[in-house]
Amino acid sequence: MSAQMLTEATVPDYVAGRPALDGLVDPGTLAVSEVGDGNLNLVFRCADAAGRRLVLKQALPYVRLVGPAWPMTELRATREANAIRAHSAVSDDVCRLIDFDEPRHVLALEDLSDHEVFRTRLNAGGPHGQVAERLAEYVAEVAFGTSFLGLGEEEFRRCAASAANPELCAITEDLVLTEPYLGAERNSVRPALEPVLAWLQVDGAWLAAAMAMKHRFLTAGEALLHGDLHTGSVFVRGDCGGRGGGVGPGGGAGSGAGGLSVKAFDSEFACYGPVGFDLGLLWANMLFAGTRAAALGELDRARSLFGTVESSWRRFVARMWQRWPDRRSPAKYPDSYLAGWLPEILRDAFGFAGCEAARRTIGLAKVSDLETLDDDAYLVAGTAMLRLSRTLLVDRHTLAFDSLVRNCRAVSLG
Repeated sequence: MSAQMLTEATVPDYVAGRPALDGLVDPGTLAVSEVGDGNLNLVFRCADAAGRRLVLKQALPYVRLVGPAWPMTELRATREANAIRAHSAVSDDVCRLIDFDEPRHVLALEDLSDHEVFRTRLNAGGPHGQVAERLAEYVAEVAFGTSFLGLGEEEFRRCAASAANPELCAITEDLVLTEPYLGAERNSVRPALEPVLAWLQVDGAWLAAAMAMKHRFLTAGEALLHGDLHTGSVFVRGDCGGRGGGVGPGGGAGSGAGGLSVKAFDSEFACYGPVGFDLGLLWANMLFAGTRAAALGELDRARSLFGTVESSWRRFVARMWQRWPDRRSPAKYPDSYLAGWLPEILRDAFGFAGCEAARRTIGLAKVSDLETLDDDAYLVAGTAMLRLSRTLLVDRHTLAFDSLVRNCRAVSLG
């Protein structure tokens, strides 16, 4: 792989040798910068003298966060390319795939330099209105469009079989669904949070609930998940005016000049799994933003962020019902089917949010929302997220949104 690994110096020649890319940018005037700050891949931003841009993303044969000591299949690039194609077919809120070089495991993607990473915006106190809601609509479109409801039973089974992603799923199963609860050398918290963690890790109900969610992830293949839908895997541009904000036709915010643009990216963890998984990861990361705001004394902002869990769920439900008349076999799936499935998705979403809340506090890949706080604020926010993890997991079958918000306020606002 080393001879095939792209560098800033070799990218112009690579682009010149790809017919799908050579006409989009000028390799002779290409300025290249390696911007990858993720856990797995090389990422290059490319711009020519005329201002035309694209991004190259190359899978490495190991986990970049750790290095060659943790080998990882480069086939994840193929799976990501396939997931982008499938998700782009049903939603516009996806970073566009321009080209895929399968032998070298390189994806060419649209450049979103005019956007910012949603987590970066949240950490800086920027606007969040309608972003979580738009992402919930994206999850709904994917849930419908890549399930047997949108594909039909036979095509659904073919797609599910071809989307197997065992190596990346193993990372999810270990880092998100096992190690925070059973313990691992890769786990860590700051000393002030150790008593809270020790209290939680002897809680049998919390452990049992986490293992139940692991079972769901391993056995429920409902739709083609993004698989890693957090605020760091979403680009945003514009806003909808703070907490609320206007929306365009069909419930989606406008993405034109001055409007809101939302683009999910980094779907290499894509796999067929329970729909509530993507929602749960999104919700936990919105709660991280909320507990951060609370720890910094920004109480109105914290309450607004906590409220996005319910508002995004309502948008998800509305979009699922909006798509429902388009199901492939209406005679087989009456309205009562969706009415019965939605509460199951909600329970899963609560449970997986609880797993993500724990994982991002305890596990290997943490979040800057928490880690950039000073010790006093870190203790407040970290304690809140671990307590919310327990609530979301243990009480997922009976939890209501008003109760969740009360819990958020109690553990983080005082």
